[in-house]
Amino acid sequence: MSRSAASGHPVSAAPATREALPWPEARRVATGAGRRLAGAPKPLDEALGGVLDGPLDALTDLPAFDTSAMDGWAIAGTGPWRIVGEALAGQHPSPALLAGQAVRIATGAALPPGATAVIRRENGRVTDDRLHLSVPPSPVPGQDIRPRGQECRAGERLLPSGTPVTPAVLGLAAAAGYDELRVVPRPRVELLVLGDELLGQGLPRDGRVRDALGPLLPPWLTRLGGAVGAVRRLGDDAESLYRAVDDSDADLIVTTGGTASGPVDFVHPVLRRVGARLLVDGVAVRPGHPMLVAQLPDGRPLVGLPGNPLAAVSGVLTLVAPVLRALGGRPEPAVRRAELADAVPGHPMDTRLVPVALDGRTAEPLRYHGPAMLRGIAAADAMAVIPPGGTAERGTEVVVLDLDWE
Repeated sequence: MSRSAASGHPVSAAPATREALPWPEARRVATGAGRRLAGAPKPLDEALGGVLDGPLDALTDLPAFDTSAMDGWAIAGTGPWRIVGEALAGQHPSPALLAGQAVRIATGAALPPGATAVIRRENGRVTDDRLHLSVPPSPVPGQDIRPRGQECRAGERLLPSGTPVTPAVLGLAAAAGYDELRVVPRPRVELLVLGDELLGQGLPRDGRVRDALGPLLPPWLTRLGGAVGAVRRLGDDAESLYRAVDDSDADLIVTTGGTASGPVDFVHPVLRRVGARLLVDGVAVRPGHPMLVAQLPDGRPLVGLPGNPLAAVSGVLTLVAPVLRALGGRPEPAVRRAELADAVPGHPMDTRLVPVALDGRTAEPLRYHGPAMLRGIAAADAMAVIPPGGTAERGTEVVVLDLDWE
């Protein structure tokens, strides 16, 4: 037993025997581990990556007025037409056209009252201020006009609450008259990478290995909807871990390593010390069995991932992704299925997550899928979910989890 230097609290390894939750149950519990963050209004240039906290309704008709869909001439009646002016985008509409009149018009310009159609520039020719058709037939009423309200009417529902704010959503919101959006922000994530054996650079040496999770996890958690701060690398020291957890104000804390029952696995005792409540303490999944979800006294979640790289990937898909979705108000992804191209041995009691390459609805199992290996996952598109029991034969339809890192 070691002792915390600052506090005198005894620190011991985690209990050796814990009951692991079935994989589906663990994901369900993880989804309920975090309270959705409160929404707040954000200027459009700060809303990217959040989630709509309420529906997006049009504040105006789109287009807000009749516009030209092409460069050419706006016309009234039948031709030839006498050209009486021009209409450019951003200008007030030209005076009303009478039958037999036309104005040069740019794409997006407001259509003058009385205009019945637009002739494309390549379909007309001008002689002595008269417009003639160079390509028949004569335009039909409404041709190449974008009528007011073609896309939507004021008050129409454009997007539901919970829609992730993408660049396209920002563009739509701006077009519909918004200067700001009410969004659920990206959850702030603090990543604590534990282990005396980890090197930040150079070749593995002297019993130490490179930290693979420090580079792997932050961009991936960002893709999953988190706002990841700087990675904090801690040694196998209970007091350092306690201070890091106790001082953190992140919406979600993610640790790597230290979740098992070895002599320097301090995550469990530190969680007991801070008064956290364990919601998931081990999952019946391979790789990644010793993963956990805890709730800190103020309700914020902490996810403890195993230190082996592929086991940690399993933990992200099993626990971190559902927690982030819940915090950020993101919808559950649609269930995706594929057929195995080759047989995959199952575990007698645990779910297996196996890296696969996808080709349409076919999933090709990949080699190098040991808990400490990343070679297989680096070539993978998804992880296939192999239920407990016997071998999943070739052609078996299984659930596949997209990795979401592209």
